[in-house]
Amino acid sequence: MTLEIGDQAPSFSLKNQFGEAVSLEDFKGKKNVVLMFYPFAFTGKCTEELCAIRDERNDFVNDSTQILSISCDPHQSLKIFAEQQNLDTPLLSDFWPHGQISQKYGVFLEDLGFANRGTFIIDKTGIIRWKVVTSPGQTRNNADYRTALATL
Repeated sequence: MTLEIGDQAPSFSLKNQFGEAVSLEDFKGKKNVVLMFYPFAFTGKCTEELCAIRDERNDFVNDSTQILSISCDPHQSLKIFAEQQNLDTPLLSDFWPHGQISQKYGVFLEDLGFANRGTFIIDKTGIIRWKVVTSPGQTRNNADYRTALATL
């Protein structure tokens, strides 16, 4: 399944690093969502990207925007990863059923068993307004997220 700009974002509810349910609907009508899929916690490029978000947090967690990061790691691993890297944004677990939400967004790499790097900016009404999908080894640029958010 390939999602395009203008499509309704698939709904989901996943556990965060604390085992609490976080739903896309929690933000509907309230905040734009930067939905960021990444392959695995504790890996070099993923850690680099998430720490960059941490360091630029005010651009991605504020009155109008919330970032949600999703990997296929179990939530218990995400908790340790968040603690080690001082990450305070929601890290969501797409562990079981394995990769189900990543599949809905078209970023699950079936042959490898993890999510590709994909980012979707979803407006307050639940519509995808911007997206980028790269390869697992290619990092994304936070400046692109800021530019896309500025258009909302």
